[in-house]
Amino acid sequence: MSAKIYTRTGDDGTTGLFLGGRVSKADALVDAGGDVDEAVAVLGVARAGCADRALAEEVLRLQRDLFVVGADLATHPERRHHLTDGVSRVTGEMVARLEALIDALVAERPLRPVFVVPGATATGAALDHARTVVRRAERHAVGARAAGHTVGAEALMYLNRASDLLFVLARGAAGEVDEPPSHD
Repeated sequence: MSAKIYTRTGDDGTTGLFLGGRVSKADALVDAGGDVDEAVAVLGVARAGCADRALAEEVLRLQRDLFVVGADLATHPERRHHLTDGVSRVTGEMVARLEALIDALVAERPLRPVFVVPGATATGAALDHARTVVRRAERHAVGARAAGHTVGAEALMYLNRASDLLFVLARGAAGEVDEPPSHD
C-alpha cells in the first residue's frame, strides 16, 4: 500500500513549520515560503526550455538554493540551531556567490540603460517571471519579519541578490533582441 499524499492536518487552515509547530496558512511567512516554492517551479519552466547547458545548470543551482531559502524561512524559530549551513540555512557564502556571478556576467555583457519588455525568448521570459516571484518572496519575507517572525538576514539578502541575478540571466537569455520595439 502506498502512502497517501494528504494528511488532513491542514484542513484547519494551518500548515506545519520545519522542525515542528504550526502557523496559519494566511501568515506572511507562509506567503514568503509559497512564493519561494513558486519561484522554484517557474525556474523549472525556464530550465525545461533552455538550450544553453551552462544557463540550465545555473538555473538548477538557483532552484536548489531556493530550497535552502524555503527551509530557512519555514523553520520553527526555537529550533533554528538544528539547521545546517547551505542545506537548510542560508549563508553569507551563498549570497557572495551570487554577487560574484552577477559581477562576472555584467562584466561579460554590460547591461544597456534601456527599458526591457520581457518576452524576446521563452527562456528569458520565464527567467523574468521567476525574478518577479522572487521579488514578491522578498517582500513577503520582509513583511513576516516586520510581523515578528524570525527571518534570517542572509535569507533576505539571498532573495534580493537572486532577483538581481535573474534580471541579468534574463537579459542574457534574451540575447540582442531585448530592445523595446520602435514606434516608427
